[in-house]
Amino acid sequence: MEKKSINFSDPKTLEKYSSAFTLSDMEIFIFPELFYPLVLANIMSPIIWEWRNDTWFSNFEKKSFSYKTNRIKQFIIQNYAFNLDLSTWGLTTKPREIARFRDFFDIDLLRKSNALFGYEGDKYYFDIDIRKHFGLDKYNSDVIPYWKTETIEAMTAFRHKENFATGAGECVSLSALYAAAMFVVGRIPLEKIFLMATPLHSQNFILEKDGLITNNRRIVTKNMWFNGTSLSEKARRALKNEKVTIVSHISGYIHLIYKDATIDRNAYERFSAGLREFLVSDLTRAIFLNFLRFHSKYKFLFQFRCECSGIFRYISLEKIFEYEHTSRYSISDDTREHLIREIEGDEFHLSPLPDRIILNEVEEIIEENKGKGLKAIEDQIVSSNSQISELILHEMFIDISDFLYTDPNLPDSDKNYVNYNVPEISVNDNRKDIIDKITENARDSELSRLTLYAYRLMDNIDWLPFIKAAVERNPVCFQDLNGKSIQEVLYVLNAMTDESIYDGQRLAQPDEVWNFRRGDGIEKALLLADYIVQKDGKADIVITIENHKVRLISNGSEYRFKSNKSFNKTIEIKSNDINSPLTLIVR
Repeated sequence: MEKKSINFSDPKTLEKYSSAFTLSDMEIFIFPELFYPLVLANIMSPIIWEWRNDTWFSNFEKKSFSYKTNRIKQFIIQNYAFNLDLSTWGLTTKPREIARFRDFFDIDLLRKSNALFGYEGDKYYFDIDIRKHFGLDKYNSDVIPYWKTETIEAMTAFRHKENFATGAGECVSLSALYAAAMFVVGRIPLEKIFLMATPLHSQNFILEKDGLITNNRRIVTKNMWFNGTSLSEKARRALKNEKVTIVSHISGYIHLIYKDATIDRNAYERFSAGLREFLVSDLTRAIFLNFLRFHSKYKFLFQFRCECSGIFRYISLEKIFEYEHTSRYSISDDTREHLIREIEGDEFHLSPLPDRIILNEVEEIIEENKGKGLKAIEDQIVSSNSQISELILHEMFIDISDFLYTDPNLPDSDKNYVNYNVPEISVNDNRKDIIDKITENARDSELSRLTLYAYRLMDNIDWLPFIKAAVERNPVCFQDLNGKSIQEVLYVLNAMTDESIYDGQRLAQPDEVWNFRRGDGIEKALLLADYIVQKDGKADIVITIENHKVRLISNGSEYRFKSNKSFNKTIEIKSNDINSPLTLIVR
């Protein structure tokens, strides 16, 4: 591919392409076009294609959608932890980040939509103190975590980090990983995979069968959405309480704030309709019981009636739920009779419990009123249970309605839809086919170009954005090395494993080298350069790469490294003065 000339003299363009290497939460919010390139970069990675050869996925193509998704979920759970340590990639400051984007984004809108800049969510989040839940309460000053999304290589490399036994990643990383795995391993077309970002969560919606939501390491089917468990409650809280800021798809994206959208309009309409259908259900006997588990305050209103040897016996619903916890059977399904047989006889009463509704009768009312709506069911239950406060029953049905209907707060579809050139990728393509298609498409497609940058295909991209990201960000490096001399830092670097986490002609950023204590000679030289720049704002640095030989010269001192890559580059990092931006030259 002949590289397309990109105008990096434009500050916004340079900022965007350099953000493809760091992919912080804020960068993806400002540049939503970076979201799907991370998915495609993961799809291009050899790591995820190796999954296909794992015995865990034997004969996978012939399996059902449900089997595939559960198998992928279990593999991810076994191999990747959910990392909620927001300081993993270091700390930055609000003024520093705002200064990067002030000229091309309304910062007041950022504060209303981004968790690190003051977003709190609605009343639900205030009630549970969501900032404390996510550890954001520690960052109530100008200091904030550099909340960064990881590639599959960085996620996998967590196994090299202290206190980690497996790979790991934060929520957006897991979302991108799931999307790539569904395509490569599950053979789900990209056209059916949509990524959703909210201020505090990242989820996927897979438009297949009845639909599927991925939430961190877990998956949620439509039945699970209404099963009343703590797992489904965690998946629910984002779509019930937050605005969806970005929907990203192979055809493009739509953003809560931006007027232009690149996503295919028909695809967005299919997504919106499919998601809304997924989030709505009629009231059934099983879902009513799930609701009573979810809203446990109402279970005390009910008792269950059963017949034994021609005699009616009664038991409180909360007692049945207690037995469910230690049983393989459930009151909600066809195993009800087995569960009842497991309950000790002295738990039952020969007379109805006072001031309790008989569950069996409610179930009959629900069955008789199929398709008639909640009001008809409520009226009949109220009229046949005068011993229960009508106000309490009405309150219960308000909560039932909320349980059955979730209206996601999606970006308004009334946008200016812009044509967006995208690569045509099929589940029948192999890895080489996909890399070739994206590479060939990059001249005419920004999605493909950004994918090559996110993938770090250094032979095919301009190095300037990579160097900018390396020396201006990566705060975890100089945060941990603060106070050390250059010789001490050099000693630490030389003690690290001489191995990049990226294969071939791809390069890690300094924070990836530091966090995983390994790197190629080029990567180590860039980490040292990053440290020198942060330590001495007036330093001038020249890095010369001649195949396997890497030299860094600064202030008359020379430092040598060995590379296993094959590049020939000269990188100059010049300081005009301590308050001015660095001058970066790559030849």
